[in-house]
Amino acid sequence: MNGAGAADDNLIFRIATLLIPLVVAIVLHEISHGWVANAFGDPTAKRLGRLSPNPVRHVDPVGTLALPLMLAIAGLPVFGWAKPVPVIAQRMRNPRVHMMIVALAGPAMNLLLALVAAFALAFAHAAWASDSSAYEFLIVNLSNFLVINVFLAVFNLLPIPPFDGGHVVEGLLPRPMAKRYVSVAHYGFPVLIFLLVVLPLIAPEANIVERVVVPPVAWLIGLLVSLAGIG
Repeated sequence: MNGAGAADDNLIFRIATLLIPLVVAIVLHEISHGWVANAFGDPTAKRLGRLSPNPVRHVDPVGTLALPLMLAIAGLPVFGWAKPVPVIAQRMRNPRVHMMIVALAGPAMNLLLALVAAFALAFAHAAWASDSSAYEFLIVNLSNFLVINVFLAVFNLLPIPPFDGGHVVEGLLPRPMAKRYVSVAHYGFPVLIFLLVVLPLIAPEANIVERVVVPPVAWLIGLLVSLAGIG
């Protein structure tokens, strides 16, 4: 009984310290798209109440809760998504340019949050180092918040529609090519599953997360930790 209880407590601790930072990171990522779009003339997200920090307005039952929960239980890397904030490019003053900036706002928010997490970690280590469970809960949450935000920033910059990186590529391409490129967005999710799940099983050396995402994530985490003065 004691062993099972300890295992249950550990699982609950792991889920809590992963889901809390993930939900905050994803929600603020989406809200930032709406903030910038509104500043450029598209009030769609604002009128629909999608600039609210209330996570209920943004949570996707599968992407924000079910999938991350299953990944956490399985001990796999945790990621997810929220309901996309609606943005109508044609309402902005310079649709192509402003849409790229709106897309970049999400990853930029995640990097800002990661920086805040790094300095919060440094402050917590300096001001409140202890063996208490509350301190451990805080440190693990902040550490996961740092890693999750950096991962989301880099991951979302992959040039695959409908990722944020895909919107940037769309804005950089000549209009005829951009239209053809956007048409790929309809197949974005199947392509994503193939690239991230199927392809690594077929050819482990082609693991995009390990080869493309992890190196810049590790470098950025090291940079932020160094800036915060964490030894």
